[in-house]
Amino acid sequence: MPAGRHLPLLPTVLVLAAVAAMLALGVWQLRRAEWKEALIARYAGAERLPPVAWPRDAAAAEAALYRPGGFTCAQVLAIRETAGRSAKGQSGWAHVARCRLDEGGEAEVALGWSAEPTPPVWTGGTVSGTIAPAGNGARLVADPAEAGLQPLARPDPRALPNNHLAYAGQWFFFAATALVIYALALRRRRAPAALATLAPRG
Repeated sequence: MPAGRHLPLLPTVLVLAAVAAMLALGVWQLRRAEWKEALIARYAGAERLPPVAWPRDAAAAEAALYRPGGFTCAQVLAIRETAGRSAKGQSGWAHVARCRLDEGGEAEVALGWSAEPTPPVWTGGTVSGTIAPAGNGARLVADPAEAGLQPLARPDPRALPNNHLAYAGQWFFFAATALVIYALALRRRRAPAALATLAPRG
């Protein structure tokens, strides 16, 4: 093979290693997309399951998400307001109570929706609704709403983001782009060598 036609070893190894890593990340994102689709399908099916006892740990909370449930609020520890959407799709405020449970421990219940952030008066009691994700745990979205509030939008697992296919496409695109750029760089590198071989020798 003529001089200048050899591939530079170290740059080629680095580029191919980077491309392999990008392809591996793309495949991983495809698997994540399948996992997320199965998870959303499981959550959607949970809506039709019988009510479940209030979960007492993280594993139980994960298994109970989007199922009907409830608990007894023995004491209201605090009520806070956060942005929320009503069952009719209106933007406003969700009123969330922090409760001490009869059985010990604490839990949160989203009592309902209002157009104003004024805290409602609520002294606790038995509440029921849908168990929804909240950070690393769960909270109850009351149904029916409590404290004279309007119902909040029902937690919908179909609203969970599943962007893994897009991420996979990005990694595959990055891999293809890296190969094209490297091929162009090699072509530019070989051009002077090719011209040198064509030059007349004196």
